[in-house]
Amino acid sequence: MRRIYALGVTLALAAPLALAGCGSDEATQSPSEVVRVTLANHVWTENIKARFDEFTKETGLKVELTQLGEDQLSDQYNVKLNAGSSDIDVMMYRPLQEGKLFATNGWMANLTDKVSSNAAWDWDDYQPGPVKATTFEDKVVGVPIITETEVLYYRTDLLEQSGFSTPPATLDELKQMAAKVHEDNPDIAGFVARTGRTAAVTQFSSFLFSYGGDFDNGNGTATLDTQAAMDAYDLYGTLLREYGPTNVSTDMSWPEAMAVFTQGKAALYVEANSLYKNATDPANSQVSDTVAFAPFPAGPAGSRPYNIPSWALGVNSGSTNVDNAWKFIEWATSKEQSLLNQQSGVPSARISVWENPEATADYPEGIVLAAQEAAENGVGHDRPLVVQVAKAREIVGQPIVDAITGKDLAASLAAAQTQYQAFLDDEK
Repeated sequence: MRRIYALGVTLALAAPLALAGCGSDEATQSPSEVVRVTLANHVWTENIKARFDEFTKETGLKVELTQLGEDQLSDQYNVKLNAGSSDIDVMMYRPLQEGKLFATNGWMANLTDKVSSNAAWDWDDYQPGPVKATTFEDKVVGVPIITETEVLYYRTDLLEQSGFSTPPATLDELKQMAAKVHEDNPDIAGFVARTGRTAAVTQFSSFLFSYGGDFDNGNGTATLDTQAAMDAYDLYGTLLREYGPTNVSTDMSWPEAMAVFTQGKAALYVEANSLYKNATDPANSQVSDTVAFAPFPAGPAGSRPYNIPSWALGVNSGSTNVDNAWKFIEWATSKEQSLLNQQSGVPSARISVWENPEATADYPEGIVLAAQEAAENGVGHDRPLVVQVAKAREIVGQPIVDAITGKDLAASLAAAQTQYQAFLDDEK
């Protein structure tokens, strides 16, 4: 029996915004002349809606925009898609948070033929990781529009003071440098990262992948009892327990971890590349003149950071306007629009954009290099690929906390393996 899991409905829905572009009144427009687009509050949305007139000029179609905060967006999708509503055509969604739920419930149109129908638009230009994350059971259900990858933030001055001329290339070197810097500067953490049970899962994932592991095998079998998982959890915990901030808390998400780094209290920090301006803006960062970036260090399986689409565009399977919905997506995700968004600070999933000097001129060199490497060897998820994501993160995140606090990691992983397997069995 197919399960339909609720997202938590508050019914705090916003009214659609006015039609963009010039032309006749909304009441006189037939459905075939209007594309109903629901987007999240995001810089990407602000950029693209400012160019709706271009879309109307090119296609003759009007855009009816509904723009919502993330919680409101989830609520609206849960209500309308579950009811089979046809009044949403294009929807901006989070592939790793709700993509499997939507696809499993049949709420997303199959775009496989659409993405391969226009050679100039070029589906092959999209990075493999994000493509995998927007594909369900071999069917393309979304087009990535915003990406994130995990990178290394580091203090050039502190590493140099401890005798290191380059950032760590491997996880072993990361541990060695964190230990040496902390030894040389007892009041400064050698390493900092997220520590909260659920918040840390995403950043820990790159350690797990780089050791050759994953949360499960993709076919319903949990893999937290492997040596790769043991080694990854152990390293992450050791880095924070032995070389992290004094009396490190186990409830840090990115704002708290970033604050430690930007206040000059840590030498090495792993975080999403999308947050790098927090560390480079002199108004907010005390280390803006000494911070640099590098690709995620390699483990036994190489450098395998997550490279994910944080947002994508899909089409409501209940829409009666699929062809025009695709026209909007095709335009909004074109090489031209992707370049403009990248130039405004929104990381694209297109390979060609990251290779274009015009698109990366304002990005730090290390951020560009890390993104280019992640496009080739990154993993398309940073959390378990399940329907009930929040519950899964609690299970796989507990051993992170236990490793940081020095508890029996083998026992913690054994318990998590049992709980996560039962969870996966229940989702089948």
